[in-house]
Amino acid sequence: MNHAGAWSRVIATLRRNAWQAVPTVLGIVILNFILMELVPGDAADVIAAESGAATAESMAQLRQHFGLDLPMLQRLGEYLSGLAHLDLGVSPRHNMAVTTLIFDRMGNTLLLMGTALGLAMLVGVLLGVLMSVKAGKWHDRVLSVLALLLYSTPGFWLGLMAIVLCSVKLGWLPTGGNHTIGAGLTGWPAAVDSARHLVLPALATAGFFVAIFSRLTRSSMLEVNRQDYVRTAEAKGLAPAAITFRHVLRNALIPVTTVAGMHFGALLGGATVIETVYSWPGLGRLALESVLARDYSVLLGILFLSSLLVIVANMLVDLLHAWLDPRIQVR
Repeated sequence: MNHAGAWSRVIATLRRNAWQAVPTVLGIVILNFILMELVPGDAADVIAAESGAATAESMAQLRQHFGLDLPMLQRLGEYLSGLAHLDLGVSPRHNMAVTTLIFDRMGNTLLLMGTALGLAMLVGVLLGVLMSVKAGKWHDRVLSVLALLLYSTPGFWLGLMAIVLCSVKLGWLPTGGNHTIGAGLTGWPAAVDSARHLVLPALATAGFFVAIFSRLTRSSMLEVNRQDYVRTAEAKGLAPAAITFRHVLRNALIPVTTVAGMHFGALLGGATVIETVYSWPGLGRLALESVLARDYSVLLGILFLSSLLVIVANMLVDLLHAWLDPRIQVR
C-alpha cells in the first residue's frame, strides 16, 4: 500500500506539473513567434535570391504561397491552432512537414546530449569525490586547476583541438558526421562505427559540465561532512567508503542534480556549436541552417521542443530529489 500510495502521489504530481507547464510553454511559443516577426527578412527573400528571380512579383507570389502575406495575429492564431493538433507547419525551405524534419534529427541530438550529460555527471562526480576526500592535498590542487581549465575553455575550441589531435595527427577517430558514408555497415559494426563518431563531440560537450559538477560535488561533500549524522556514522565504526558513498555523496548529489537540470537548456544551446563543428546531424545544426535560410517554421518548432525538454528534465530532477532524500516528499 505504501508503494502504491507513493506511485499515486508521483503520478498526480506529474499531471499537476504538466498542467502548470502549459501556460509557460504557451508564453514561450508566443514570445518566440513575436521575436521571429521582428527579425528582418523571411524564407521568401532567401528562396528568391537563390533562384535569381528576386522580383517584386515573384516575391509576392512566394509570400502568398507560404502564407507570409497574412497579418501577424492571423498567422499566430493559425500557428497556435496547428500546435494544439500537434502540427508544427511546413518548412518553406525543405517543402516538408516540420515535425518530420525535427524527428529525423531529434534522435541524434538526444544521443549526443544524453551521452555528454551522463559522461559529465559520472566523471564530474567522481572527480569531486576525490577532491573532497583529498581536500587540501596535491590531488585536490591539481584537479582544481584542471577543472578551472575546462571551465574557461570554449567548447568549440576544445572540439577543434580534439579533431587536430585525435583525428588529424593520430588518426584514431573520425573528424565528423555520425557514421561512415558509403560503408554500408549494419548491426554491431554499425553501432561501433556510430560510437566512434560520437566520442569526440560528446567529450567536447561534456568538458564544461565536468568542471561544474566536480567543483559543486566537492563543495557539497565538504558541507555534508560537517553534519552530525556523518560524525555519528564515524563513531559507529562504519567504513570510510560506506560513509562517503552511502551517506555523504547521496545527500551531496541534491545540489548537483539541481544544477544539472538548470543547465539542461545550456546543454541544448551548446549542441548547436558542437554539432556544427563535427557536422553532427542534429537539432542544433538544423536550427543554425534554419536561421541562415530564414526558415522560421522549423526554428519555432525546435524552440518549442527545446522548451518541452527543459521542463521535462526539471520534473525528473524533482522526482530524483525525492529518491535521494526520502525527507523530500513529492507533494
